Amino acid sequence: MTTPVNRVHHITTITKVAKDLGEDEDWLWDIASEMEIEDGVIWVYGVGEDGVQAFTDFGIDCLIELIRFYKENPGLLRR
Repeated sequence: MTTPVNRVHHITTITKVAKDLGEDEDWLWDIASEMEIEDGVIWVYGVGEDGVQAFTDFGIDCLIELIRFYKENPGLLRR
């Protein structure tokens, strides 16, 4: 029997991703809401926190693709 190994060594919060990409964080929340864990999005919880959305490097790449898609098709994003 083989034990799975977590290959993720760092994650980046949605706040930092928004800043790095020059995008509105609230808009990214709307876009990222359709992502699944397989897409590289996870929730990080700390003491006294509600949690924060964060992304693996793969997740950031997936998010960038969604950004491109919704910028090309703005009417498809439901708020």
